[in-house]
Amino acid sequence: MIDIRYPIAGLIVATSLWIVYDRRDESVEPPVPDQTSIPVAQPAAPTEAAAPEPPAAPVRPSALPPMVHPDDNPATPGKIALGKQLFVDPRLSGSGTMACQGCHYRHLGWTDGRAFSPKDNGELNTRHTPSLYNTGYQTAWYWDGRATSLEGQVLAAWKAQINADPEQVAPLIQAVPGYAAQFETVFGGPATPETIVKALAAYLRTKNSDDSPWDRYEAGQAGAVTPDAIAGQALFVGKAGCVACHAPPYYGNSTFYNIGLEHGKDTPDPGRFKVTNDEADRGAFKTPSLRSVASSAPYFHDASAPTLELAIRYMASGGNPDPNKSELLVDRGLSDAEIFQLGAFLRALTSRETWDMPEIP
Repeated sequence: MIDIRYPIAGLIVATSLWIVYDRRDESVEPPVPDQTSIPVAQPAAPTEAAAPEPPAAPVRPSALPPMVHPDDNPATPGKIALGKQLFVDPRLSGSGTMACQGCHYRHLGWTDGRAFSPKDNGELNTRHTPSLYNTGYQTAWYWDGRATSLEGQVLAAWKAQINADPEQVAPLIQAVPGYAAQFETVFGGPATPETIVKALAAYLRTKNSDDSPWDRYEAGQAGAVTPDAIAGQALFVGKAGCVACHAPPYYGNSTFYNIGLEHGKDTPDPGRFKVTNDEADRGAFKTPSLRSVASSAPYFHDASAPTLELAIRYMASGGNPDPNKSELLVDRGLSDAEIFQLGAFLRALTSRETWDMPEIP
């Protein structure tokens, strides 16, 4: 059994496989854009009272059900566009230098490629940045599920991660003519902490990983995936047992399991237990979606798996010998070839959507 906190042995086996299918294409976008160089648009002239926007037309992703928006925060194109601007605007932070995007980049699977992200005040987080993909479909947020709504998670991250006082930031945003005009059009009033959060949440609900090669294969497109990916999917739902926690169409969504990662640590992270105070939840963390997982190394809440191949090996081996880990985690006896095939299938779950940097007023 491989303890991936000390993955030397696994790396020796993994090297050739990783070269084949665990390298990210950094030519798509720059690794981490300099947030001080975000393009700035000319301020838009304030408009007279505009008619309310019609609701956004419903969009059904190729493999996912329709997104459900809260009754008090329906999506409109203008609200989503406003949220996208706010997402990349460093003026939302306490220092004025860190945007929400500082931890979430599309070419890194809407994570940041780091083990632990720094906060706006310089402190390091103690858990790995989760992906924003399909966040709108979740029912609990953060690794321990302490946020019960996406809007609540956005507000908490605004305060804790980018170190802002929303009551102080909102007037600064409202003072920008281009923003003031948009907030009036979208919300019928000025920028406030509540409307800023709603715009951000509406935008995040568009961050969906769908229309992957595997989705196209299941829709009947011959040749969309490799034979290894097809064999990997058979392992995923069969011998490897992955589907027990990572069921389609999300391949993992708002469930919590102890997979042994805190075993043997001097100060183990209590995980979900800190939220529920239920001993059954000690060391349990949210099951991440595996859609576009190949883009978001490192893996797990503690970032202990530097490559996708090592993450697969850890899970397939049954993990660390924690007596409290889930009974679903057992040694599946997979060969190197089968590990490779599972990786090929997971790579086939990668979406191919495009993203462009918005101009901010």
